[in-house]
Amino acid sequence: MSQMFNPPHPGETLRKDVLPALNLTVTEAAKELGINRVTLSRVLSGKAGISIDLALRPWLGTSAESWLKGQLSHDMWQARRTARPAIIRKNPAPSVA
Repeated sequence: MSQMFNPPHPGETLRKDVLPALNLTVTEAAKELGINRVTLSRVLSGKAGISIDLALRPWLGTSAESWLKGQLSHDMWQARRTARPAIIRKNPAPSVA
């Protein structure tokens, strides 16, 4: 899979493309999805990710896998920007010959 530069959060796609195309407010969309308005608002603002449960909701217009791949791409890009400490093994495992 090719690496996209700073992939958008899937909530941004929902906020900018899906909700306007369906002519829905956040409150209306949350009601149709059967979730709390605050929960949907957190996803739309990028403060929460697309869960498997949310991705499986049929009106999102595309496959659950597509939403989850988008979330994974976004999360991985964000994670790669964070420095990680090196792993230092004090007692390395004996080599097996």
